[in-house]
Amino acid sequence: MGVLVCCDCFFYRKSKTKPNGKKPPAEEKKQYLEPEFTKIRVVDFDLKELVVLPREIDLNEWLASNTTTFFNLINLQYSTISEFCTGDTCQAMTACNTIYYWYDEKGKKTKCTAPQYVDFVMSLCQKLVTDEEIFPTKYGKEFPNSFESLVKKICRYLFHVLAHLYWAHFKETVALDLQGHLNTLYAHFIVFVREFNLVDPKETCIMDDLSEILCTPAPPPAPTPAPSTPASAPSPSSQNHVTER
Repeated sequence: MGVLVCCDCFFYRKSKTKPNGKKPPAEEKKQYLEPEFTKIRVVDFDLKELVVLPREIDLNEWLASNTTTFFNLINLQYSTISEFCTGDTCQAMTACNTIYYWYDEKGKKTKCTAPQYVDFVMSLCQKLVTDEEIFPTKYGKEFPNSFESLVKKICRYLFHVLAHLYWAHFKETVALDLQGHLNTLYAHFIVFVREFNLVDPKETCIMDDLSEILCTPAPPPAPTPAPSTPASAPSPSSQNHVTER
């Protein structure tokens, strides 16, 4: 997905009402919670092992590396269904019964479609992670004091995109046979932000049902029982013979 819009002057707010002030429709059945889909993962080990800070790595370096990786992976995951996420099909940025809005720096509400919102998110994230003053890559360069708050901001936005993928585009994801990749990416991301307290639980609670399923390590497959060996028939030489007299 191309980066189209810069949004450094925006911040998010969310609302549980439609743009016209009406409540959103009753919650639909969540296809992504069905066991036939949640059991599909790319990996089946405990993802916490991947996010724990290694003893020899600086915390900010670890946050920077992982945040940049998640930005790239979530951007890529969204690009697989971007042709289905249009101003007509997704007139608002929805996730469960939440609709996310953007406000300018003066607090004025900006109505935008889901693809516009995602462009805002990805543009801002790319601007931040490629800024040498915020995400330094040169040895000896210090991270700014605002680094952690900016990482939290990025992770909050990326969560919105993941939630929208499940809520509005899971059917297309399944059609592309990419639900295993999405499940693994989501679980890895949630385990990471929980480990370092990067996103307020009040923000992610709309997807808690999925998080609890996917963030629990998948049980190991049951061992395949060894095939039983059929008893062999006795050979003629081992049988007792009776000789007639």
